[in-house]
Amino acid sequence: MNPLSYRRATFVEDAIVLPNAGHRLLGGGTNLIDLMRKGVERPTALVDVTGLSAEIEATDEGGLLIGAAARNSAVAAHPLVRARYPMLARAILAGASAQIRNMATVAGNLMQRTRCLYFQDAAGSRCNKRLPGSGCDAIGGFTRYHAVIGTSASCIASHPSDMCVALAALEATVHVTGGAGTRAIPFAEFHRLPGERPDIETLLEPGEVITAIWLPPSPFGARSTYRKVRDRASYAFALVSVAAGLTMRGGCIEDIRIAFGGIAPRPWRALRAEVALRGRPLAREAVLAAVAEDLAGAAPQPGNAFKIELAGRTLEAVLFDLCGRSR
Repeated sequence: MNPLSYRRATFVEDAIVLPNAGHRLLGGGTNLIDLMRKGVERPTALVDVTGLSAEIEATDEGGLLIGAAARNSAVAAHPLVRARYPMLARAILAGASAQIRNMATVAGNLMQRTRCLYFQDAAGSRCNKRLPGSGCDAIGGFTRYHAVIGTSASCIASHPSDMCVALAALEATVHVTGGAGTRAIPFAEFHRLPGERPDIETLLEPGEVITAIWLPPSPFGARSTYRKVRDRASYAFALVSVAAGLTMRGGCIEDIRIAFGGIAPRPWRALRAEVALRGRPLAREAVLAAVAEDLAGAAPQPGNAFKIELAGRTLEAVLFDLCGRSR
């Protein structure tokens, strides 16, 4: 075992550490501890941030502020989340076992790392995310669970979170604090695409700490949901998932939000599909064409090309269900 130090942060200022590759922030530990056991993560110091804010409270403008240390189970069960943001509650419940939801924190969920088998095989596989410049054994390997869009020649790993897909569709904002002060990061920008540096996964600067997630007022109310397609019914990562909400007017889609999981290195906000569907009647052909347009830049591997059609079919089913219509 590698020797390491441990301390508990009571205030945000306690959690801000000088840039140091050996420090890791510890929330529920449901991802970090697992990676430490596998030798993927080798920290020299752990800073426990579970003592930071876990409050979930309405804001004056009608949104919701969720403390970074809030447990996933508490968020999913909160009455305001269930009433105003049902897609978020359903995404969290689809994400893991009850035991993990009871431990995992909101900030930890944002920072969890890919479940790519090659990334987690520290002893036998090349991985640019784990060791920049070493290569990517996933390319040409077993790719059923890998990304089809937003990838690069350096990495094709997919983002693992369910909760983050809903946050992308809800246009959340990530509040962070660091040595240079506080700032707010739009959720759509928080996770980076891999490019040539897949090891740099977010826009967080060294030493910065996530303090809260803010959700703006949602126009969709109860007409939003999350659906996850996976190989088994429980404790499995998404092949494809969809977070979607919409409003209708005069038989046409007035406004819509769509985000996909399981298909990209970050939660994939389907902006082009949204534009294509606004102002149109809900029809199968329109939905499938909109998704095809959104994923036109996809570069799938032989083992995951099915995800492109699956994404369209899943969104079609979600939107028809939200509108109470059969296909």
